[in-house]
Amino acid sequence: MTKSSNESEASRRHFLQMLGAGLGMLAGLGRLETSAAGAQQDYKALVCVFLFGGNDGHNVVVPLDAAQYSAYQSARGGLALPPNQLLPINDATQGAFGLHYGLPELQQIYQSGRLAILANVGMLVRPTSYAEYIAALQLPTNLRSHSDQVLQMQTGIPNSGGSTGWGGRTVDLVAASNANTSFPVSISIGGPSLYCTGNTTAAAGLQPGNDLSQGAMNFWPASAAAVRDSAQARILATESGNALVDAANRALIDARLLNPLLKAAAGAPAFSTQFPSTSLGNQMKEIARLISLRTQLNAGRQVFFCSMGGFDTHSSQSWTHWDLLQQVSKAVAAFYQATVEMGVADRVTTFTLSDFGRTLQPSGSGTDHGWGSHHLILGGAVRGGRIFGRFPRMTNYSNFNATAEDYADARGGLLPQASLAQYGATLARWFGAADVQLNSLFPQLANFSLRDLGFME
Repeated sequence: MTKSSNESEASRRHFLQMLGAGLGMLAGLGRLETSAAGAQQDYKALVCVFLFGGNDGHNVVVPLDAAQYSAYQSARGGLALPPNQLLPINDATQGAFGLHYGLPELQQIYQSGRLAILANVGMLVRPTSYAEYIAALQLPTNLRSHSDQVLQMQTGIPNSGGSTGWGGRTVDLVAASNANTSFPVSISIGGPSLYCTGNTTAAAGLQPGNDLSQGAMNFWPASAAAVRDSAQARILATESGNALVDAANRALIDARLLNPLLKAAAGAPAFSTQFPSTSLGNQMKEIARLISLRTQLNAGRQVFFCSMGGFDTHSSQSWTHWDLLQQVSKAVAAFYQATVEMGVADRVTTFTLSDFGRTLQPSGSGTDHGWGSHHLILGGAVRGGRIFGRFPRMTNYSNFNATAEDYADARGGLLPQASLAQYGATLARWFGAADVQLNSLFPQLANFSLRDLGFME
């Protein structure tokens, strides 16, 4: 696809904003001080799994009602999943559905009552009908643009002007819960993330399996290594007068402080849970390791960001989507089991985000950019085994011009019925934010009468 001038400009804006987020990570590590260990009972964590590229929700959850499945099959053509590739689940109100056959581990968690589905959610300024969409009344900017929608889903702001993320801002609201720690409480694994940057909370970036050891300090004799270590500490403590150099020095100071903590976590008894050796599996294992440090570091509230790409499935979707989803299923399920093993399953909530959904109607062997999509939420505090929100009716697509419901266009892009603001506010309320704080977290939330979508206990 050729980028438009608007998308190219959005890409430049996104680069600059992510560069700022990366520098913010230096600042996040730049205020670290060692804390006295102590018991921390009141702990909660939010774990965002971002599926870059625009995940095709239409094949993640498929209605099995005869009329709805028939309409789905007709609209999807060669991309329609046959019944033997759908893992059955049920919602007491909305009926029978099937999960993509790449998600067997998550099917089990759904059936155990700890995974919920939020149907047809997307970025909205206010509740929007089809007529209002066609009239372009108060819409998010640059819909269906990867760079813009990735930015908006992380900032929670329906334009490209956001400079902080709603994960970081959520931590801002519960700062008192972290008063006894200086360990990073908003952490992106594997790369910078604007989602983790708050107004006062700085993001930190860590890599799976990296305990921040310095190879230059590992040599013989040990006495010489100690002298080098001491010299480095003195150099780092000396202000250079250059703001960028001083920020980098503070980050290295904090890496030195974090190193023994991360090494201790790596040396702790291994999880009996086996994580897959995939990029996402390694990221989620690292998050589990960091959560295992919560008590000794007095961390009360933490947010984490991890991700995988490849979901921009314009071609070869059938095999590609299965491969991606089976990686998600195995990694996320292993992480959930690790939280059970640590005794914190009811205090850790994992949820998915993506740029946008995709069109119901295929384009060759793939799909094009859509709008709304379905998302997964799991954890011990989730009211699982249920589908929240109004699941789109496939028969409304086959009768699109007459109904003008559920769909934004004749290609089958979903018109969101739930907003990111409602989704995020529901999670933030569980995390500890008061209702009066939620409008500052998501300014557009005031436009929606339902502020809590009900999927958290």
